[in-house]
Amino acid sequence: MLEERVLILAPHGRDAPVIGQVLGRAGLTGQVCADAAAWAGGLRSGAGTALATEEALAEGDAADLFAWLDAQEPWSDFPFIVLATRQAGRRTGRAAELLQRLGNVVLLERPINAETLTSAVLSALRARRRQYQAQAYLHERERAQAQLRRANEELERRVAERTREVEAAHGALAFALDAAGMNSWEIDSTTGLARCSPRFDAVFGYEGAGRSWDRQSFLAHVLEEDRVGVEAAFAAVAETGRLDLKCRIRRIDGTVRWIALRGQVKHDEAAGTQRLAGILMDRTDQHVTEEALRQAQKMESIGQLTGGVAHDFNNLLTVIVGGLDMMLRAPEKVERVKRLAEAAMGAARRGEQLTQQLLAFSRRQMLRPQTLNPNRLLIDFKPLAERAATGAVELAFDLDPALDPIRIDPAQFESAVLNLIVNARDAMEGREGRARICVLSRNIRLGTAAVADKGVPPGPYVVISVTDTGSGIPPERIQRVFEPFFTTKEVGKGTGLGLSQVYGFTRSAKGFAQIESEVGQGTSVSLYFPRSTDPAGEEIGTGPVGTLPLRRAGEGETVLLVEDDEPVLGMAVESLEELRYRVIVARNAAEALEHLRGVERIDILFSDVVMPGGMNGSQLAAEAERVRPGIKILLTSGYVANLDEGQVIGRGELPVLNKPYRREELARSLRLVLGGGKA
Repeated sequence: MLEERVLILAPHGRDAPVIGQVLGRAGLTGQVCADAAAWAGGLRSGAGTALATEEALAEGDAADLFAWLDAQEPWSDFPFIVLATRQAGRRTGRAAELLQRLGNVVLLERPINAETLTSAVLSALRARRRQYQAQAYLHERERAQAQLRRANEELERRVAERTREVEAAHGALAFALDAAGMNSWEIDSTTGLARCSPRFDAVFGYEGAGRSWDRQSFLAHVLEEDRVGVEAAFAAVAETGRLDLKCRIRRIDGTVRWIALRGQVKHDEAAGTQRLAGILMDRTDQHVTEEALRQAQKMESIGQLTGGVAHDFNNLLTVIVGGLDMMLRAPEKVERVKRLAEAAMGAARRGEQLTQQLLAFSRRQMLRPQTLNPNRLLIDFKPLAERAATGAVELAFDLDPALDPIRIDPAQFESAVLNLIVNARDAMEGREGRARICVLSRNIRLGTAAVADKGVPPGPYVVISVTDTGSGIPPERIQRVFEPFFTTKEVGKGTGLGLSQVYGFTRSAKGFAQIESEVGQGTSVSLYFPRSTDPAGEEIGTGPVGTLPLRRAGEGETVLLVEDDEPVLGMAVESLEELRYRVIVARNAAEALEHLRGVERIDILFSDVVMPGGMNGSQLAAEAERVRPGIKILLTSGYVANLDEGQVIGRGELPVLNKPYRREELARSLRLVLGGGKA
C-alpha cells in the first residue's frame, strides 16, 4: 500500500524545518530524518518520495541506501528529489556516481522557491502512485494468469480424465458389440461414405479392416431377391428417420448370411449435415435357430392337425360311407335314398368347410382380393351378424366414416368377422344382463415398435375389432388361441379352427391379428390390414346370387378340360356332357397345348390350377392366351401349392371355380365366363 509521506534528509541549518513548513502548507506530510541511516530506514518502512540535500548524501554511508535500491521489485522505481548546491565546476566522481545510483532523481538547484519545491514533490508522488497502480495491474494480471494456469491445469486434468472415460467407454462398447456380434457403422449423407467398425468387413468375408463402404457397395452384396426391400427401407429413412431391415448377403467366398441393419438419423445443426448411424448384426445363427423352432412348432401343429382332421373327417365319412352303403343295398327305396343322399351331401359340404378352414390357416386358400371399403361389407353384413348374435346379445357397430380402403377377399373377411361374433356370443352365455358385442373400425398408424414382432412393415393400417363383455380368456391360454384345433369351448361345441382361420386370412392379406382379454371382463380381437393406395371399387357380393336357370351349351360349344385326377376328370366330363358341351380331355398342360395349337374349335379352357409336369394352371392360361388370343378361361382348384400361384390368381385377372363344385355351380361359372363376366 502506498505511504504518501515525504522523507526529508537536511541535517544542516534550518533547511529541514523550512522544507517541512512548505510541504505542510501544501497539505503534504513531511518526515525529517536525522541522518542517512534514518533516511534509509524510512525508505524501508515506506514513503511516497524522499528529499535530501546533496551534501547530506555525500556525508553519510550509502551502503544501506544502495542495498534497498537493489532490492526494489521490478515495477518500483522510487522517485528522489535532491537539492543541489550551485557550483562552478563539475561534480566529483563520487557525487556523480551517487546521483546515478539513485536512478529516478529530480535535481533542484538552490536557492529554490516554495512553489517549485511543492510542484516537484507533487510530481514525484504522482509518479509513485502510477507505479503502485502498475503494481496492482501486474498483480492482478499475475493473479489472472495464475487462475488461468490453474484453470488450464484443471481443464487438462478433466480432458485427460474424460478422454480416459471415453476410451474406456469405447473399449467397453466395442467389447459389448463384439460380444453381441454387432458392428457399428455410420453414413455421411453429404459424401455418401460410410465409416465402420473393424469387424464390419469380416461379416462380408473381407480380411483386415479399413475398406471403403458406401450404399452401393453394400447393396452389391445383398441377394437380388432381397434388394428391392432393402432399397425401399433406405428410401423410407427420409420419412421415418430410422432404418430397420433384415436381409441376406453373399460374402466374397460365396456363402449366404442373414444380417440385420438398424440405424437412426442424426442431424448436425451447426455443420448443416445429416448422418445415419447404427449397428449391423450377423443373424445367421439366430435365423437357423428360429427356422428350427418354427419347424418344431410346425411338426407339433401337424400332430394336432392329424388328430383333429382324422376325428372330424371320420365323422363326416361315417355319414357319407354309411349313407352310400345303405343306398347301394336298397336303391329301390327312392325316398330313403334321397334322404340319405341329402345327408351325405350335407356331410360333404361340412368337409368342404373344414378344408377351407385348414387352407385359411396355412394361407393356401383361393383368394379373390378386391380393394374396397370394409365399412360397406360390415353394413351389408349386419343383418346376418345380428342373427348370429341372437336377440339376447346387444350388437353395436362403431364404424369410422372416413375409413381407408383395404385389399381383401370379401368372403374371407365376412367369414372371419362372423367367426369372431359367434365366438363372442358363446363367451357370454349366462351373462345376458351385460352381454354386448361391439364391432369397431378405425384408421391407425403403427410405428416400428408396434409391429416389431408382427412380421409386417410400419405404416398406415385399418383395424377391425370385435369386443365382447364375456368371461375372458386366462393368460396361460391366450397365447394358444390361434393354434389349430385349440379351443376353450366344451367338447362338441367347437373345432378349434375358427381363430386359426382368422389368423391365416389376416396373414394372407399382409396384416395380422391381435387378441386382448381379461378374465371376467371380456375379450377383444383386432384384425389389422395395411391401407391400400388404390381407390375402393364396387364390392362383389359374397352371398347367393339367386336361382339362375341352368345354362346348357350352345350349338357345338367346346370345352378343353385339363385335369390330372382320373375320378375328378370322369365326374367333370359327365357334368359337362350333361350340360351338352363337347369335351376335349387333356391330363396335363403339355397335352392341352397340343390341342390349343391345333385347328379344332375350343370355346373355353377349363383347367385345374395344381398339376404335375412343370406347368400349373395359371401358367397354362397365360400360354393359352398367347396361342389363341381372346380364348375364354376358367380355372378350378381347392388348394394352391405355391403362394406365387395364389398371387397370380388372386389379382382377379383369372376366374376361379373352387373345388368341390356341383354341376349347377359349374354351369353358372361357364355361363358367366362365356358371357363375358367372371366366375
